[in-house]
Order: sequence, then C-alpha cells, then structure tokens
Amino acid sequence: MHLLLVGISHRTAPVELRERIDFQARGVTEALAALAARGSTREAAVLSTCNRAEIYVACDEAAATCTDLVQFVIDFNDVPSADVVPHVYDLHDLAAARHLFRVAAGLDSLVVGEPQILGQVKEAHTVASVAQTSGPVLNRLFHSSFVVGKRVRTETGLGSGAVSVSFAAVALARKIFGDLKGRNVVVIGAGEMGKLTARHMKTHGVQHMTIISRTMAHAARTAEAIGGASVAPWDDMDAVLGSSDIVITATGAAAPILTKAHIEAVMRPRRNRPLFIIDIALPRDVEAAAGEIEQVFLYNIDDLQATVRENLARRASEVARAETIVGEEVDRKPSGEPNSTVSISNSRRCRRKPAGASTKSRISSSRSCC
Repeated sequence: MHLLLVGISHRTAPVELRERIDFQARGVTEALAALAARGSTREAAVLSTCNRAEIYVACDEAAATCTDLVQFVIDFNDVPSADVVPHVYDLHDLAAARHLFRVAAGLDSLVVGEPQILGQVKEAHTVASVAQTSGPVLNRLFHSSFVVGKRVRTETGLGSGAVSVSFAAVALARKIFGDLKGRNVVVIGAGEMGKLTARHMKTHGVQHMTIISRTMAHAARTAEAIGGASVAPWDDMDAVLGSSDIVITATGAAAPILTKAHIEAVMRPRRNRPLFIIDIALPRDVEAAAGEIEQVFLYNIDDLQATVRENLARRASEVARAETIVGEEVDRKPSGEPNSTVSISNSRRCRRKPAGASTKSRISSSRSCC
C-alpha cells in the first residue's frame, strides 16, 4: 500500500488557476464519490482551501494512480490539461506525510503560521470519514497531522499573534495608508474570513467600518462581535462604496460580485478620489479588469506575498523549531509502513508534460515555506 498526494497550491499555481480548481465549489463529497468510482484508490481525502487543492489517497499502484489523479483533477474541474499539468505536484509515502504535517503546522501556508489551516485539515478528514473514503492509512496520517499542528502551536511561537490572510490584508492597507484611524473601511462578507478581517481592522485603529453581507443577521453578528462597526444591506453597497477609502472583499461567491462596470459607476461621483480594493476571496470577488480603472488600486490574494516574506523573516527561529517537530513526528513511523526518500524537488514521477511546456520542475524552484 502506498500513500500518494497530488495537488496544486499557491506555490505552484497562480490565482487564476486556483480559483478554477475548486473542489469546495463543486462539492468535496461529490469529488470523493467521483474519485471512488474510478477505482484507482483504496482511500481518499480532499483538502480544498483558498490556496490549495490536494488529494491524499492510499493505493496499490502509485504510478498508475498518480496519472489517474491528475486526470481526475482535470476532468472533475473541467479545466484543460495544458492549463493544469505544469502546476501539479505529486508526493509519495513519507514525503506526502511530511507535506501534510507541514500544512497542518502552518509551515506551508501563504502566511506562515496562520491558524485556520489546522481546522481545514480536520474538516477534510471529517468529510472523508463521513463519505467512508478514509480508512486505516489516511486515518493514521490525518490524526498524526493533528498532533503535529497542536504541538507546533503549543511548543513554538509560530502562530503567536494574528497571523492569517486576513491579517496580511490589513497589513497591506496599513502600508498603503499608514494610520487607518481616519479611513472609511468596508468589509464585504461576514463569513469567517470577513469576521477575522474586521477584527484585525478594529485592533489597528479603524474607527469607521461597515460590514456588508447578503444576510443582514450575519453582518449584525459580526459588527456586534467586534464592536464599533456599522452594518449595511447588500442593496446599499454602491452608496457605501462611494464613501469608502478601503474595500476588503471576502465572500464565498462563485462569481465576481464587483465587475469593472460596477466599479466604474461607483467611481464617477468620487471626483478622482482613490479607492483601494483588497480582494482576499477565492474565487475572486472583483473582476481583474477593475484594476484598469483610473484611481482604482486592486490587490488580490497573490499580492500578499511581500507580507508573507516579511512574516517568514520575523519568524525564522520559530519555523526552524516547527520543522524539527515535523521531523520528529515523521520519524515516529512504525516499522512495516511504506518508506520513501522522495523529496518535493524530485517527486514529479507521474506529471505529464503538455506540448511545448518546460520540463523544469515548478516545485523545486518554488519559494520556501498554505
């Protein structure tokens, strides 16, 4: 029996591809059922977040299954092979286990140490368990990853403070404006990401903040939880945007909620007053073309890389300790389990190369430590 991982992440694929390979949007349970029907795996779990789409399986024939998983990613998401294949990575046995441990620890996150990922890993296992596609191999793997995540959070300072994509969005706003106290900020979306963003905005001195959600009750709960924020109905969005300096979008919409034409209409009465939009949703909430409008400054989740690099530099010593914990837990593998010396940089055994594509591995050239 082999452990196998096939996936894409922010390290290998641009946001334009990540939002097209979205198992959450199409249904993780449906994906697991479709994968089981192919017959190439014995066990399977899907981890699907804003910044990664990964399939973990137990199988008998690693090479054949790997090829089938890549094709499954293409078929299920209805994305052309040539768009997907150059960005896919595959890891086998202990290399796959080590990768999941690093993911659960927050070491592979867009913002190193972000706290949401461990919950997302647990949810991936729960869904697989309910779907009855997780068995002894994946159960042990995921439960071991939970131990790693807990140890890193209790034994290191990697996750100390507010460290998340939402925090990075606020950090970007501070870089743009400096002091946020006199700025009008709008957070569109009252889900977990919107709520975290609103909290971070509040702790950084924002005094004029409005929460917009399709469900007013959700917006009201978020405003009450953070204190000092107002709420506005979805239908009043244009008026609120017209008086705002910073807009942060964090909805779960399947299609853009703000088109170029929409933003153009909002900008007309503003008399060239700049509007900064930070889109941290995936799929993106704002059409990319909106960034072409004069005095509109649009940033998306990939634009947070500068903050990520600063975060990594600050936490270098904690990263080293967290990596040690990952290594310790990997070494706990009992005798008889499959072994592997495959590393991330040389594990591209099954990836097919589209016509004209470079043979150079994307993984091996990616940035070091979602």
